[in-house]
Amino acid sequence: MSSVNPTSESDLLDEEIASLKAQAATLRKNLKIETSTILSAASTHTILQPSAMTHNLRRPNPARKKLLVESDKQRAYMQQCLHRICSSVTSFKVHDPDPNAVDGGHILGLRFEVMSRGQFLRPYYVMLNRPYSGSKHLRIHRHTLPPAVPLAGLAARHLPARRPGSDEPPQHDLDRFVRMLRREIVRYHNRLGVSADLRRGLGLHDQTAENLTANDIVDVGIADIEAKQIRFTWADERSGRVVMDDDGKVLKLMVFGKQGRDWETTKELYGNYDRIEDVAKRLREYAQG
Repeated sequence: MSSVNPTSESDLLDEEIASLKAQAATLRKNLKIETSTILSAASTHTILQPSAMTHNLRRPNPARKKLLVESDKQRAYMQQCLHRICSSVTSFKVHDPDPNAVDGGHILGLRFEVMSRGQFLRPYYVMLNRPYSGSKHLRIHRHTLPPAVPLAGLAARHLPARRPGSDEPPQHDLDRFVRMLRREIVRYHNRLGVSADLRRGLGLHDQTAENLTANDIVDVGIADIEAKQIRFTWADERSGRVVMDDDGKVLKLMVFGKQGRDWETTKELYGNYDRIEDVAKRLREYAQG
């Protein structure tokens, strides 16, 4: 008599249900994209205008009116996105309500836009004020930047403070300060993206505990506050580090075991890695033997 695995049928059903859910999520996303594309088209907006109605459609039509409203919203949203793409840094004025604020509470605000994987992230803000009366010297007042961005160093270089006992005003270059700060923000997010690319390249999202081997990577994450090092861990508790430069290019790969540096594995994984995709490919080959 042949034995039948009672869990095989339920496992197949679970896999089929998970596959259908994934397909449904993809279809909903595609439907949303196609709907927004059609609503924002100029021809669609022209057709929905009241002047384009025929004599059979002159009576009020709630559905048509609702589509016209949604079309206007989508066109306004696209215009906003275009502005955020073309003007990645914008300035604005803010008034500090504190009665004891310096310079009467006048503050210059800078807004930095950041995109990742085709989506806008929460913008960063830097607030500047003038602490000395009768002087155009600018100073950092508040900011929402992550600690990895060297804001203090850039401010000291491009917005230097007045030297004690010196009558000469410091030379400020606000334009270069903004451009260099924007560059450092983009670099930081590029390094964060490298970590996510390594995780996807190793297939950790689809990994299950049943088919793991000792050479399979089970965890990938950022190892330092500047996101210049990526930590990854094997199933046998060995760990490794990928060291990157400011732009996210791979500099070196290190491996650690229970007794410290694992030189044998380091030698096996040694190579010239320009991109994180090269590291992911080599780690997959190592796992497959």
